[in-house]
Amino acid sequence: MLIFILGSLLGILVGGALCVHYLRSEIAADIGPTLERMQNQLDLIESAVNIALVKWYAALRNYPPRPFDIPPSKTDGEDEPS
Repeated sequence: MLIFILGSLLGILVGGALCVHYLRSEIAADIGPTLERMQNQLDLIESAVNIALVKWYAALRNYPPRPFDIPPSKTDGEDEPS
């Protein structure tokens, strides 16, 4: 009876170790492609934002500068007629 109990405990231990090993390898294999896909998506978003910013800056360069809302103050001597 003792041999049967010892054998079953040993079988459970070995089976659990194999199960944990298999699950760890599958989880690691599953995460790798997902992380790569997420990194590619982030790279695409970064590229799109960079392109949008470059186009926006290029469009801003085409417009002339706007005049000041408040005219600059006069320097000393400009108010007096000569």
